[in-house]
Amino acid sequence: MGTTTYLLLIRHGENDWVGTHRLAGRTPGVHLNEHGVAQAARLAEQLAAQPISAVYSSPLERCMQTARPVADALRLPVIAEPGVIEVDYGGWQGGDLRELAKTPEWQLVQHNPSSFCFPEGETLHQVQARAVWTLERLRQAHPDQLIAVFSHGDVIRTTLAHYMGTPLDLFQRLAVNTASISALAFYGVRPMVLFTNYLAELPKFEWKQEEAQDEAQPETRDAAQPEAATSPQDAPAAVAASRT
Repeated sequence: MGTTTYLLLIRHGENDWVGTHRLAGRTPGVHLNEHGVAQAARLAEQLAAQPISAVYSSPLERCMQTARPVADALRLPVIAEPGVIEVDYGGWQGGDLRELAKTPEWQLVQHNPSSFCFPEGETLHQVQARAVWTLERLRQAHPDQLIAVFSHGDVIRTTLAHYMGTPLDLFQRLAVNTASISALAFYGVRPMVLFTNYLAELPKFEWKQEEAQDEAQPETRDAAQPEAATSPQDAPAAVAASRT
């Protein structure tokens, strides 16, 4: 029988650049704001009972700050993973989003992102490729385990698009709120997206006994496939705002 690995993709909490109209990107020193700290604490409560074997995080401060309370609750270290770091926005990093929105390039990244390269930065194809390669490496390192990976909005969205078979040009249709959880399962090498943008209490991840079935499937306390608990007021007001 093949192995089953569960992987949680968790976006960092709200950070102190929210409301500044600036694109944080990989800018050092961007920390969680008061709301983000509260979100991280709620995540720790939410995940404390889960059988998580390892906690990985983008090395940027806002992700590490979100991951640490969870790791502390689980008595695990936070392992910095550069493969899921924020998009390299190049010359746009630190820019005023209101000004960037006036440029012809802005329309391209909104409507045909697969063909766009951020000035002196990455393409979204590159972002997706490095993130997926990283997750594939991690799932091979953790057979029959549940792991948590803390990352950033566009990194998680492009990754989910890959595993859902969604064209990269449509990845922005996926909502990934701050402090939300999305889940992947790998049945051997076969991936499945279990849920996205989950903001409520998670069901407990468990493994069925081998003799009970030919192939492992996720088992939960309340439902086999939990629904993403989102509401209109939780959704990002604009794509620009989701990139902080």
